[in-house]
Amino acid sequence: MTTMTMALSDVRPIGEQLRAWRQRRRLSQLELASEADVSTRHLSFVETGRSAPSREMVLRLAEHLDVPLRDRNLLLVAAGYAPVFDETPIEEPRMDTVRAALRQVLDGHEPYPAVVVDRFWNLIDANSAAQFFMEGAPPELLEPPLNVLRLSMHPDGMAKNILNLAEWRAHMIDRVRRHVALTADAALTQLYQELRAFPGDVGEAMAPPADHDVFVPLRMRVDGRELSFFSTIATFGTPVDITVAELAIESFYPADEATTAFLRERAGW
Repeated sequence: MTTMTMALSDVRPIGEQLRAWRQRRRLSQLELASEADVSTRHLSFVETGRSAPSREMVLRLAEHLDVPLRDRNLLLVAAGYAPVFDETPIEEPRMDTVRAALRQVLDGHEPYPAVVVDRFWNLIDANSAAQFFMEGAPPELLEPPLNVLRLSMHPDGMAKNILNLAEWRAHMIDRVRRHVALTADAALTQLYQELRAFPGDVGEAMAPPADHDVFVPLRMRVDGRELSFFSTIATFGTPVDITVAELAIESFYPADEATTAFLRERAGW
C-alpha cells in the first residue's frame, strides 16, 4: 500500500484552500453551509483561520465541494491531519482486480478501439483495435508516458489524418479547459497550454454543424478510407484510491457503416 507524502511547507492554509474550492464551485458560504449542514458562522471562521475544522468537517466539506481525492489529502494535511486516501501504483499486486476489470472492458470492446488513461490523459492500457491510432507517429510521441491528447493534436501525430481537426480539436481543448477549471491542477494547466499552442485554427469550430448536432465525431483518413467515431467515457464508481479515482476508459464506436466494416475487416471478423 502506497500513501502519498507532501511537504508541509508546500501546503496552503486549510481556510484558504476551502475558500478557493468553494469559489471554484461558485457556491456562497450560505449555500455550502446549508449543503454540508454546518453553520455559516463556523464556515466563515474556518475560511478566515479563526477556527480549526475537525477531520470529519474537512472530509464533509470536501465531499460537498466535489474535491478530487488527491486534493482532499492536501486539505487534511493543511488542517493538521494525516492523509487518508492511498495512491497505489497500477502495477502493484493490490491492483490486480482493477487491472483485470480494465482488461475485461478493453477486450470486450473489440473490434472497436478503447483506451485507459490517467488524469493527464497518459495512456495506461489499450486494446489491439486502438493501435491504428498510433501508426505512423514518430517514436518521440510514443515514448512513455504516451499522452493521447498530445499524440492526437501534434502535427506529426494523428492530427495529419484527422479530417475535421479544427472542430474536433476545439472541443477536446475545451474538455481539458473544463478539467482545469474543476481541479486547478498546475500540471494539467501546463498540458492545456501546450495543446493550445499546436497549429490548427479553432475559429468558429465550437458550434457543431447541423449534420451532426448530437455529438462531434472524430473523422479520420486511414489506409485511404474515411472513418468516423464517437466515444463514451467510463470511470470507477465509489473509488477510495487516488489512482483508481483518476482512471478513465474511453471507448470509441463507429459512427457509420463504413467505419464498422473497416474495423471488422481489420480484426478479421
